[in-house]
Amino acid sequence: MTTKAKKRPDYVLMDRDTKAIVFGYQQNAIQRMLDFDYICRREEPSVVAIVNPTRDGLHKCFWGTKEIQVPMYKTLEQATKKHPEADLMVNFASMRSAYPSTKEALETNTIRTVAIIAEGVPEHRTKELIKIAKDRDKWIIGPATVGGIVAGAFKIGNTAGMLDNIVASKLHRPGSVAYVSKSGGLSNELNNIIANNTDGVCEGVAIGGDRYPGSTFLDHLLRYEKNPNVLMMVLLGEVGGADEYDVIDAIKDGRLKKPLVAWCIGTCSKVFPAEVQFGHAGARAGAERETADAKNKALKEAGVIVPDTFDDFDEKIKQTFDKLVKSGKHTPLPDVEPPKIPIDYAVAVREGIIRKPTQFVSTISDDRGEELQYYGIPISRIFEEKWGLGGVIGLLWFNKKLPKWAAEFIEMVVLVTADHGPAVSGAHNAIVAARAGKDLVSALASGLLTIGPRFGGAVQGSADHFTTYLYQGSEPAFMVKDMKGKNVNIQGIGHRIKSVTNPDVRVEIIRDYVNKNFPITETLDYALEVEKLTTSKRNNLILNVDGCIGVSFCDMLRSIGYSREEVREFVDLGILNALFVLGRSIGFIGHIIDQKRQKAELYRHPWDDILYAMPDEPEEVK
Repeated sequence: MTTKAKKRPDYVLMDRDTKAIVFGYQQNAIQRMLDFDYICRREEPSVVAIVNPTRDGLHKCFWGTKEIQVPMYKTLEQATKKHPEADLMVNFASMRSAYPSTKEALETNTIRTVAIIAEGVPEHRTKELIKIAKDRDKWIIGPATVGGIVAGAFKIGNTAGMLDNIVASKLHRPGSVAYVSKSGGLSNELNNIIANNTDGVCEGVAIGGDRYPGSTFLDHLLRYEKNPNVLMMVLLGEVGGADEYDVIDAIKDGRLKKPLVAWCIGTCSKVFPAEVQFGHAGARAGAERETADAKNKALKEAGVIVPDTFDDFDEKIKQTFDKLVKSGKHTPLPDVEPPKIPIDYAVAVREGIIRKPTQFVSTISDDRGEELQYYGIPISRIFEEKWGLGGVIGLLWFNKKLPKWAAEFIEMVVLVTADHGPAVSGAHNAIVAARAGKDLVSALASGLLTIGPRFGGAVQGSADHFTTYLYQGSEPAFMVKDMKGKNVNIQGIGHRIKSVTNPDVRVEIIRDYVNKNFPITETLDYALEVEKLTTSKRNNLILNVDGCIGVSFCDMLRSIGYSREEVREFVDLGILNALFVLGRSIGFIGHIIDQKRQKAELYRHPWDDILYAMPDEPEEVK
């Protein structure tokens, strides 16, 4: 949207068309503003942009039951340039940042009103902001304010609290009573009092509790005086300051004529033996005339409707409103049923009033509680009891607390498969990618993508081949003959260098460990019988390390309680490839770091290692 802000009468700061920029990433406050828009049946959201100095982009939130995205900018300059229709800024900046951000907003051509939520803004800075606002015919609400609200139209930030309280106070539709107070907390009480004793609030503003507010009681009461939708006014002051006397002067000189009900809280201060400062910075009487009692007396003498105590405040409001209705000057505005208020999913779940089918089921870990758990075991216990890598894999992969020998076997496999030099395809790919300047993750992925039927596949393939023939009851000789008849090599059998006379020490280590520790060694035994047959034909057709790992892992699964059918399920899932991926990643990462540490240049394959076999002339297609 590129249209400018709507031109309004000078007494209107906020209405149903008000568009706001929120300074500060206050997600809850933004959602509450949009929820208020929804129950007021606004045509468009009131929040058009967010200024978040740490990042830009889009903020996802709800507009009724639908999700919308509000643009987010790093600077106010960007936000106002993109959204000239916004004429109000809700400033959630800290007390340190409130001054410069508010000053920038007041000096723009589009922002007319700034609500400063922060407390503790230095008084000399506030005075400077007030002068800028007056010179540029702009408005400040605050500092130290919750904001303000126009019933059925617009609210600032967290004003009026949660939706149920807003509806109970009839703020979803306009009433006829306007109020101004210092306290944001007590403004909520005013919303409730006015709703129960009149036809409701038209507008309410909390000017903030600082000694020098950006706008005063009188500033807002004069606006209400001009507003034809306001029937009567309410003022809730407090001990400290002299702003109430400005209101008295305006009544005396005729600027304020509408009925006004007022009360200054803090009359209890007279019972204390010494001067007392109440919650707000300005809630402190510097002289007798600043006490609540003195101001209540002066207001009453000026013709303001003042109760004897705060307990009578609601009664005086009701009497004043009823008198205006009986005089025929006003017909109470009817109640309006608000739209059904959407309930946030998290709230509904917490209150047990909704159920939703899940999209994922996780049986292995849970990080929602105070401590991460692996298959029900707290992470602290993992370390205290020294479960190790194998123990964690047992929990996350097999959902079992593995015996020590099984956990150690898994760690042995990881160590054995960690690396096989720089010449194998996976390490080669990782090295080339690293030398091309790719990051570690990309280079690792390049190496891992080579793992498959020809690289690393023998671990997976050996488990598949040997369990297939063993579990169907075939003799080793039948397996050898059958595989040869199908012209398929037995995965896990054969080595380029190692042989019966030059055995692979890795195979010997794994074989000896399995025979010593595994209760079941049926697949390894079967593979060794096959090896006897294959080596009788050629002495390098031995059970290699990939084959030994594959068959031994199947025996480990059988030894920890899985049936043959369940072992086959694991094999079909690619569990052996997963082991190879886990182990070989260690080596790939080592090669990547090694190349980056050397600052190795871009790799180019040498010409003399490539056979260029192009024809003299291509075949001509006729």
